[in-house]
Amino acid sequence: MNETQFVPDWARGIVWYQIFPERFRNGDPNNDPTAASLKGSWPHDHTSPWQVHPWTSDWYQLQPYERLNGHDIWFNIQRRRYGGDLQGIIDSLDYLVDLGIEAIYLNPVFDAPSLHKYDGASYHHIDPHFGPDPEGDRRLIASETPHDPATWVWTAADRLALRLIAEVHRRGLRIIFDGVWNHMGINSFAFRDVVARQRNSQYRDWFRIDSWDDPAAGTTFAYTGWSGARELPEMLQDANGHAAGPRDYIFAATRRWMDPDGDGDPADGIDGWRLDVAFCVRHPFWKAWRQHVRAINPEAYMVAEVVQSPEEEKPYLEGDEFDAVMNYNFFI
Repeated sequence: MNETQFVPDWARGIVWYQIFPERFRNGDPNNDPTAASLKGSWPHDHTSPWQVHPWTSDWYQLQPYERLNGHDIWFNIQRRRYGGDLQGIIDSLDYLVDLGIEAIYLNPVFDAPSLHKYDGASYHHIDPHFGPDPEGDRRLIASETPHDPATWVWTAADRLALRLIAEVHRRGLRIIFDGVWNHMGINSFAFRDVVARQRNSQYRDWFRIDSWDDPAAGTTFAYTGWSGARELPEMLQDANGHAAGPRDYIFAATRRWMDPDGDGDPADGIDGWRLDVAFCVRHPFWKAWRQHVRAINPEAYMVAEVVQSPEEEKPYLEGDEFDAVMNYNFFI
């Protein structure tokens, strides 16, 4: 069958189960988030009294520690962390099999300070608080040159993710990750370097910078955040989609999770991707990325978030970008 028309047979008509990792199950209380781990995420308060939130509490009821900061429920919901982690997912796999599911879609699991993880600090590491050794992982990550895959290491959280993939496959299930290729977070290695070094940063062409901090010119540093959110600096795009720097990084991270041991056999990797805000990234990037993904695993499944009309979804579904789009029109 022509590659551009191929949708994996395994993905047709199966039962998916979506997991929001931080809110699913706490399998290892020893790796729970700390107040400091919130730094860089909205509402930018990691100093007020804080604790891991009780799982069975009333969602709309402020806990005693939350009342001390003087803010409302909506402020505090974003500060809450329940301690969900990868071990909790592994511990629940037999339960999920009993439910009759056939594939798992994980919301973002990459390193990020927010509860939702759509503000990635990197794409090549799992969030350390999803794994068994957050402090050790931070030390390992600090030893890398983050844009150079040759220096990348496997942290304890990364290795636990590989174990999760193996356990999923052992049960005859599939698993896909959520990729956020339109933007990163303000804690990302690239954006922090841009803030610190300004025009001298090697990542200066990674993001949509509106102005640099230049007293002589009377300008201050400003950038474009996705949907106006300053926590989500958008990546720079050109006629080919993403600029060369972020493009190469995304391609390398994609390969890392699809063929972790690099032996050419994707059996130890994830089975595909769900792509966040795909409509914000230009079509040439998705065409090239699809070819890259399918070269790694011809049976990989790719589904896009396209929050537009059915007519506007069509270009994504012509066989050279995605296998499917999420049916948001059903809910809107």
